[in-house]
Amino acid sequence: MIGFLSNVWDFIWMFFTIFVFFAWLMALFSIIGDLFRDRALSGWAKAIWLIALIFVPFLTAVVYLIARGGGMAERAASQVKNQQTVTDDYIRSVVGRSPAGELTQAKALLDSGAISTAEFESLKSKILA
Repeated sequence: MIGFLSNVWDFIWMFFTIFVFFAWLMALFSIIGDLFRDRALSGWAKAIWLIALIFVPFLTAVVYLIARGGGMAERAASQVKNQQTVTDDYIRSVVGRSPAGELTQAKALLDSGAISTAEFESLKSKILA
């Protein structure tokens, strides 16, 4: 019976250790990503932070998060905002015109004689629907 409990606790300890290891990796990669995202930090300062992360990883990570954690959040939010702007611009370029622009184009086609009044009314009802 004692051997079984020992194995269960070993399993729980292993699971906890793996969880902490992956949490550490996520924090480490977040810090490294933030280092390279920060344009205000010089190359030498980035190199020093990276060397410190290699030789004294836990202490350096804690110091980095305390000293630069606020800026880290701002840089991440800025990157998300920039990506959203680029995505929105791309979607607008692919989707095409606004309903007002489409109505203007349909009216120009009607005025040039390319479409009839019935076709214009049909297009107008589709655009406004």
